[in-house]
Amino acid sequence: MFDAIAPRYDFLNRLLSLGIDVGWRRKVVRILKTVRPRRVLDVATGTADLALMERHLKPERIVGVDLSEGMLALGRKKIEARGLNELIQLQKADAEHLPFEEGAFDAVSVAFGVRNFEHLQTGLWEMNRVLRPGGMLVVLEFSRPRKFPMKQLYRFYFTKLLPTVGNRVSGDAAAYSYLPESVEAFPDGEAMLERMRQCGFQHCRERRLTGGIATIYIGMKANKP
Repeated sequence: MFDAIAPRYDFLNRLLSLGIDVGWRRKVVRILKTVRPRRVLDVATGTADLALMERHLKPERIVGVDLSEGMLALGRKKIEARGLNELIQLQKADAEHLPFEEGAFDAVSVAFGVRNFEHLQTGLWEMNRVLRPGGMLVVLEFSRPRKFPMKQLYRFYFTKLLPTVGNRVSGDAAAYSYLPESVEAFPDGEAMLERMRQCGFQHCRERRLTGGIATIYIGMKANKP
């Protein structure tokens, strides 16, 4: 599905979010900056939008992983165009079976990807495993607004307008019907924070964005005694 929509993915992200998604990713980078990571892993990197922003953290290495070769191919072109091949490497990998050693990264990020994990708990455990003790996980994901009028506007937009526009521009009706369905099924808010705690993260907190349309989840891997 993601291979099929890859050519129009970036354009649709900007169009359907009115560009707000760029600001959301910048907030993720500002949060990551607090731990000054040298090695950063971006899971479900897609076309590498967030990985490219993470260069402003001035790390030694950024690795982006994704299952979609179509998305990765576009991401590699963007990285090459900016002359960042030595800093950012993209590779095909499953978030539930990350091909890295324990403690390999100082920070892990995921933007709009965890709701696509087949087994959320497995993916969270894997991201915890590859973090060093004291490392930070930052997850940006869609969520469900809870207050009037944003709740009602969100429901109309996500269930009616977004699938229609997404289908007409991308030519893939299933992909943009899947989006609202996956958001509805995702355990957002406190339920997500509890999943993170169950997978070994501490000091878990959330930051709701734009009336609750999206949420940033933050957790720290426990320091070893």
